[in-house]
Amino acid sequence: MPYQNLDVSLPAADVAAIKAAVKTIEDKLPFLVTLTPDERKNLFKIGGGERVAFVQNSLTAAKNNPGVLPGAFSAPAFEKDVALYAALSDVLGVLRQLVAKVDDTTVAAGSEAVAGAAQVYNYVKTAAKTTPGLKAVADQLGQQFKQKSGGDTTGGPAAPPAP
Repeated sequence: MPYQNLDVSLPAADVAAIKAAVKTIEDKLPFLVTLTPDERKNLFKIGGGERVAFVQNSLTAAKNNPGVLPGAFSAPAFEKDVALYAALSDVLGVLRQLVAKVDDTTVAAGSEAVAGAAQVYNYVKTAAKTTPGLKAVADQLGQQFKQKSGGDTTGGPAAPPAP
């Protein structure tokens, strides 16, 4: 869905259900591995296009010419590796799309939250001039904003940009 200002919530029960669904996915993939940076660097990469075609054509050659393969080479294990790669690539594509959407929405929600906080800060800063007790709150918010924005010297955040 195209980005517009968000006006939604995600109830805790839905967050729990999503986490349970991810756990179900993990449970369906008990063979997943974690590679070290060195392992990742040293492994052959299938990449795309030509390498995938090479693997597929090699599998076809192995199936059609089993007599040329040494006894130590397991054609069934090779075929399982090729099939696993294809299945995981399919799953990974769907997960990457989902992760990209969740990431984009998180960025948008965070941006809207910071814009709202900047507005609150400006309102509190203005009200602190006439409302007893708000100066300390305005000062605290100002310090927090300056720490996160790299030392704003204008006295506070600018109005958030219009979408």
